[in-house]
Amino acid sequence: MLNQNQTPLLDALKANAARSHAPFYTPGHKQGEGISQPLTDLLGKAVFRADLTELADLDNLFAPQGVIQKAQQLAAEVFGASQTWFLVNGSTCGIEAAILATCGSGDKIILPRNVHSSAIAGLIFSGAIPIFLNPEYDPVLDIAHSITPNAVESALQQHPDAKAVFTVYPTYYGVCGNLNAIANITHQYNIPLLVDEAHGAHFGFHPEFPTPALAADADLTVQSIHKVLGAMTQASMLHIQGNRIDGDRISKALQLLQSTSPSYLLLASLDAARQQMALHGKILMSRTLQLADEARTRIGQIPGLSVLEMPRLQGFPGFVALDKTRLTVTVSGLGLTGFEADEILDEKFAVTAEFASLQHLTFIISLGNTPADIEQLVQGFTTLAKEYRRTNFTVNNNIWQNLVSKVSHPLHFSPRKAFFAVGETLPVAQTSERICAEIVCPYPPGIPVLMPGEVITKPVLDYLQQIQAMGGLISGCADSSLRTLKVVKE
Repeated sequence: MLNQNQTPLLDALKANAARSHAPFYTPGHKQGEGISQPLTDLLGKAVFRADLTELADLDNLFAPQGVIQKAQQLAAEVFGASQTWFLVNGSTCGIEAAILATCGSGDKIILPRNVHSSAIAGLIFSGAIPIFLNPEYDPVLDIAHSITPNAVESALQQHPDAKAVFTVYPTYYGVCGNLNAIANITHQYNIPLLVDEAHGAHFGFHPEFPTPALAADADLTVQSIHKVLGAMTQASMLHIQGNRIDGDRISKALQLLQSTSPSYLLLASLDAARQQMALHGKILMSRTLQLADEARTRIGQIPGLSVLEMPRLQGFPGFVALDKTRLTVTVSGLGLTGFEADEILDEKFAVTAEFASLQHLTFIISLGNTPADIEQLVQGFTTLAKEYRRTNFTVNNNIWQNLVSKVSHPLHFSPRKAFFAVGETLPVAQTSERICAEIVCPYPPGIPVLMPGEVITKPVLDYLQQIQAMGGLISGCADSSLRTLKVVKE
């Protein structure tokens, strides 16, 4: 057992920031002396004294042998890993590295359609061929959940040469699938299970949370420590366990993807966040859960509103656990879209959600929230329900019913080949039956409908335009208005 009270990286940064010396190294502002006054007025000067480079006492992120190595070892113990890497380019680079380290050009990888765009980037970098599984989908709530063990087993039977399985756990809505079963099936083929656990870094610190990915026998997981714990934005971790993944390949992949000038402010915030959770994690998460339970209970009692809960009947595919600190409120009962409710809450009541969709608003409740925050949230919804209710809005879910058929078309090219192919931008009406050269992801429901290498079909274009007409957003592509699409030039 290591002494989790220590913060080797933070301590070294503090000592170097306080050391009196003449700096003739990067960054150019020289510990704040060259920072513009408006930025100093906003942030103060102390933070810039600690904005240092890879000095002798501060170790090297790509070949750690000192304080970074010690800090990563401490993190590995706390998060249950055999080895941990600190990430300064967010979970994005961790997911990309996971795919690069396990898949080469032409190798197959099984993964869900509701992956983060970083997974698609990983396919482009590696040249891997995706075998996509459709996540279980709730057409009433417009929410995509997890892939199922049965879907993974079927895919592996059809593609026993796959090099890895990749999944999202939890989803953006806090929904978790049966990761233990997926891991068991994956390991029967002696390949690794990779997990995008960006929103689940807190799972290991309280028994009321879903099982952490590593405890569920995942081989690799990537966690955004900044999303739900106390690190600075962009600070994440990658963890591995077991012998199915070569740690050296992870290190080499991260050398390609991470900055050679890593921010020590971000690195130190990971060290500090780890210590905070190691020493006080259960208490902090108990308080967070109490706040979340209060918000869920009170908002659920407001007429016209409902909150996402565990299915009353067990056995709902792709939904076996829920992160209770992720609060999704359905507002369509008020005659409002999620987009309208989001704007009202933000502008009128200073309550800002994590994201909005057609029927819902989703909120992240974390260790940084206070009872006053929860009161403001509840009062905002109370007033919203009383003063902004409409009766002329009906949610039409029919267009979601055909989701699976709309996205189940095969790849014509690999994502990498399509990405690097010569492309052209055409009016959307002229793109039917052409090969897509970009990612097109509608919200709701947040499942990529098109990506590089897939054939664009008229039903898909109709589907995307219907989503836009209902107030949804299109992301990933160059023209978010969807007037044009980029395709592979014939």
